[in-house]
Amino acid sequence: MTGDTGKAGDSGRRGRLLDAVLAVAIGAAVTVAAQVASEPGALDLVLVATGSLALAAHRRAPRTVLAVTTLALSGYVLHAHPGTWAAFPVLVAVHAAARSGHRAWGVAAGAFFLVGYFTVLMTAAPAAESVVERTLLLLGWFLCAGVTGLIDKNWQAYLRQTEQRALDAERTREEAALRRAGEERLRIARELHDSLTHSISIVKLQAGVAVHLARKRGTEVEPALLAIQEASGEAMRELRATLEVLRTDVVEPGTGLDRIGELAERARSAGIALAVTVSGDERPLPAAVDRAAYRIVQEALTNVARHADRAPTTVRLAYGRSALTVRVDDHGPCAAGDTVTAGTGLTGMRERVTALGGTLAAAPRRAGGFSVHAELPLGTAGSTG
Repeated sequence: MTGDTGKAGDSGRRGRLLDAVLAVAIGAAVTVAAQVASEPGALDLVLVATGSLALAAHRRAPRTVLAVTTLALSGYVLHAHPGTWAAFPVLVAVHAAARSGHRAWGVAAGAFFLVGYFTVLMTAAPAAESVVERTLLLLGWFLCAGVTGLIDKNWQAYLRQTEQRALDAERTREEAALRRAGEERLRIARELHDSLTHSISIVKLQAGVAVHLARKRGTEVEPALLAIQEASGEAMRELRATLEVLRTDVVEPGTGLDRIGELAERARSAGIALAVTVSGDERPLPAAVDRAAYRIVQEALTNVARHADRAPTTVRLAYGRSALTVRVDDHGPCAAGDTVTAGTGLTGMRERVTALGGTLAAAPRRAGGFSVHAELPLGTAGSTG
């Protein structure tokens, strides 16, 4: 956004500089022509300079420039009786007015100048044939200036429409890609459910039956059997959580921190002593930030259950003016200085935060336990799945 604004500012400065150079060049050309044709007086030079240099502002104030240039050059024509070259600044002003959509102003200015020039010719050159010829020549020039102005206006409009169509096409492609990604996540969820849930359920059921029969017979239960029973149960829980993530991202893309209470209740039911605090001006968040914050809390609590022995945990959400702060601190067995290997969960957190232009810190706490601290900019327009 800032880069686009800077480019627009540079382009505007270059355009103003080119307009100023063009105005000076036109003024110099008309002045040289006046010097060659006759000895211009001070008033003539002032009129030529005023009418020509005003063209530097033709983009910002085309009607004002048209009026000033037409009046100044008409005064010069009436005072000095120059040749047809004196109409050149007026032609440029008419072109700029037509390009800006002020065709009626251009027609009026051209007609005013032609009437004045025709009057001068009738006074200075009695030959009617020469008067008509030179007036028609100027009329043709003014028509060309107006037509080229309209052509330029239509061309600029065409370029803007083409750019807008390209942006719309790109946005459509992005939406289609997101839709295909959502459909693929849903397909994966169905495949995982169909292919894994049944098999894991059978394993868990068979292990449970074997443990029950062993205890009923009064024999010692093999440790491997208990491990199978525990691992299959954990696999079922993780599979359900994965399927929930996949389906939630597809079916409920706008949900997030509004479900933090539900997430906290699940964590407490799993044996985690959890406290949730919210500070700042609580308000609706951008969808991408909302989802990312929810997933960060969800993954952090999952790690507490798996690696911190369901230690007491605090979740803090702080709504700032420009960022949302998410902090999850647990009092688990992790000690300061311990080496932590980033797994899939922490890597996924970091990818989400980075995609939004935020920062993530995940490390052991000095007082013991583990801390996850994320800063999510609220002005981000991106999205994350």
